[in-house]
Amino acid sequence: MKRRTAREKALQALFQIDVSDAVPNEAIEHVLDGVRSDDYLERLVLGVVENLPQIDDLIQANLEKWTMDRLAIVDRNILRLSTYELLYCKEDVPTNVVIDEAIEIAKVFGDEESGRFINGILSKVKEVVS
Repeated sequence: MKRRTAREKALQALFQIDVSDAVPNEAIEHVLDGVRSDDYLERLVLGVVENLPQIDDLIQANLEKWTMDRLAIVDRNILRLSTYELLYCKEDVPTNVVIDEAIEIAKVFGDEESGRFINGILSKVKEVVS
């Protein structure tokens, strides 16, 4: 599975977990729809779930006039996924690739403003974690 696909599937699984309190492994299985799982997909989903308080605190610290609860669910989970990658996947994925991928995924799954919004927040997060 390509990393872009793994990220998209991870976003879908995180969305399910966020909305319906799905169990992470079940959410992963559901989004795979019979396709064999991927190590990077599992690493992303389980990593976000395990580190959620730290990830959310970092995102919240970089939101201006917003709270995590007010964010669109898709945007919130793109930010979580990408912040996890910025924090824990530095050795595997360059920072700019993480941000570029997040913007592209936001354009597909979010609304017309999502790409710019995600870019702005992740640029601030990048400064903190670099």
